[in-house]
Amino acid sequence: MGIFKKSDDDYQAAALDELRRLVASAELPSHADQAATRELEIVSRTNPGAAEYSIGLTYIDYLLSLPWNRKTDDNLDLERAEKILNERHYGLQKVKERILEHLAVKILTLNKKPRLLIVDDEKLALENLAVVMKKEGYEVHTADSGEEAVKKIESSAFDVVITDLKMKRVSGMDVLNKARHKYPDTQVIMVTGFATVDSAVESLKKGAFHYISKPFTLNELRTAVKDALIRKQAHWSAKGSVLCFAGPPGTGKTSLGKAVADALERKFIRISLGGMKDEAEIRGHRRTYAGAMPGRVIDEIRKIGVSNPVIMLDELDKIGEDFQGDSASALLEVLDPEQNRTFLDHYLDIPFDLSGVMFIATANIAENIQDALRDRMEIVKFSGYTEDEKAEIAAHYLIRRQVHAKGLSDAPPIFTHEAIMKIIHEHTREAGIRNLEREIASVCRKIATERVTRKAPPQDNIVSPGMIDHYLGPRKYYFEVAGEKNRTGVTTGLVWTEAGGAIIFIESAKMKGSGKLIITGSLGNIMHESAQAALSFIRSNAASFAVDEDFFSSQDIHIHVPAGAIPKDGPSAGATIALSLLSLLTGRPARRDTAITGELTLSGRLLPVGGIKEKLLAAHQAGVKTVIIPMKNKVDIDILSDDARKDLEIHYADDLDEIVEHVLVNK
Repeated sequence: MGIFKKSDDDYQAAALDELRRLVASAELPSHADQAATRELEIVSRTNPGAAEYSIGLTYIDYLLSLPWNRKTDDNLDLERAEKILNERHYGLQKVKERILEHLAVKILTLNKKPRLLIVDDEKLALENLAVVMKKEGYEVHTADSGEEAVKKIESSAFDVVITDLKMKRVSGMDVLNKARHKYPDTQVIMVTGFATVDSAVESLKKGAFHYISKPFTLNELRTAVKDALIRKQAHWSAKGSVLCFAGPPGTGKTSLGKAVADALERKFIRISLGGMKDEAEIRGHRRTYAGAMPGRVIDEIRKIGVSNPVIMLDELDKIGEDFQGDSASALLEVLDPEQNRTFLDHYLDIPFDLSGVMFIATANIAENIQDALRDRMEIVKFSGYTEDEKAEIAAHYLIRRQVHAKGLSDAPPIFTHEAIMKIIHEHTREAGIRNLEREIASVCRKIATERVTRKAPPQDNIVSPGMIDHYLGPRKYYFEVAGEKNRTGVTTGLVWTEAGGAIIFIESAKMKGSGKLIITGSLGNIMHESAQAALSFIRSNAASFAVDEDFFSSQDIHIHVPAGAIPKDGPSAGATIALSLLSLLTGRPARRDTAITGELTLSGRLLPVGGIKEKLLAAHQAGVKTVIIPMKNKVDIDILSDDARKDLEIHYADDLDEIVEHVLVNK
């Protein structure tokens, strides 16, 4: 028993010695090295049979496995980035422009010569340092006194300031204070021949990057300047780097984020936030809990092995909240460039620098993101695709991908343009292309089945419109408007949903009663208020519309929006509801091929609404001929492509009075 016990002790001692060697050789940042060393000392005094022993070893191993200093170098070739984005995504020009702008700014900032200010009241020392730094490729400015240095800092920004400590009237400490207050990102290196512990501590407390005592070697100064510039660039790279791709499902938000990572040659991480409720999934658990684990962000960085990946936070608008903490609030520290340099994961319990990470978030509805969180991001809007864009994407991307995935590459089927348009018109109804790819995949599967069954590939590889009916069955969607006749009290409206634009019908009916307004169709509070505002506007202007002023006193009004099982809300239907009521009360049928969108005020003004492009696409797909929108939305129409406006007659109006004759048919 004694022999085995000694053997176990020797094994434990050897394991701890090996761990000490690993910690010593790991080149951890000072705070991480101190944490690992402290934990190692605690473990060495702990009984190996205790739970704390294995917890401590796991923690040290985790610290060693994190990529504290490992990064990938960015490829900042703008032409290459543009080529990758265009090869993988058709359209989305505005989105691509925003991404390329972000890269262009980064290229300019990283490629510009760093600006140095050297301050010393000894002329010879000043000239020598200036010559040395110019040879390093820096743009060097000099000041032979503290007063001159302060004036130059007041009028211009510098990346690094190298200043002597002891100078007449205005000291190096004054220069440090001025530089740090005027430009907090400026890195200041203090140089002195009268070095003391007190002056060094005071300088570092006031924000100096480094403190060098004379005499010093030129290599020491060169290294300090390079390190200062690295910190400066790392601090800059985090600013403005949080983008949020917002738009309907299937429009390429996630895949475009992956393309950005590939363009930069960074590693890519995707974290799905949909339904996440526990704050610990972001911040991690404290090590005092059994089974404690780090948060998703830190753990994914450890797995990927570098500290500057592109991290995509998917479905940010669907994040949850319950008694276990607010996950959205926990993300504030992750995404805020001013805070994430010292992100504190509860499991690590020491800061980890996330400033090198490029975060990209996605959401269907940006307005559903917590306000404080949305304020830290730049929203990049993704709109739906036009039918022509969908056809191009299908022909050049989706069909090729599905043909390869379904084993048809040896004799690939050829989809005609008409067949693609038939799938788009009759089998899909979406802003994106996800369902379009599913239908193409279904056709490819059936072709693959036929080839296997026949034991030989068919001679004719052409997929025609007639074959679409054979493969996909009868059409699933019809033009709601094109086949309908004009009706009294029924108007066509345009609304925006998470899935893009949509057509709705507002139906109104009147009956004997006591002046009640009945509203049905799973409508939210905003649509209820829109209906009440529309009725009040008509009642207050009954004479001008040739309507009996007492029409509401002896009858009830019922407003209904079909598809009652689907919740609906938003202000866009205000004008549509008002025209439905006018049609009902005047007996004039409403044109079914004319669609309206716009928020209505009590005075009859039409206010601008969102999602104009998606609404126009929905109108075109439904067979609408005329669209009426608020005049203030004209700027949204002017920037759209011709494809989005094709075959549509668009009218603009500031007031409801201006559109009555466009919508209601004379008796």
